[in-house]
Amino acid sequence: MKTDKTTKHLNQYRQLGLTIAYYRKLRGMTQLQLAEAVNLSRTHISTLEAPNMQTSLSLEKLFDIADALHVPVKNLFELRE
Repeated sequence: MKTDKTTKHLNQYRQLGLTIAYYRKLRGMTQLQLAEAVNLSRTHISTLEAPNMQTSLSLEKLFDIADALHVPVKNLFELRE
């Protein structure tokens, strides 16, 4: 059974993925282009951005994604409800 804390974190993962997708699209990048820029698979980026999927991501890769998208990493945590 999921706890409130687990549910909150799942929602935050979902929002983080959607925020990454937002900035990626804003920059006119495909998932493949972003994946190549940060040395991840396109499938990993796709799973990260999928609203109902949960995947792990290191802080190093998160910083790489922010750099590739030309946004401060803090912007990726401006989660919208």
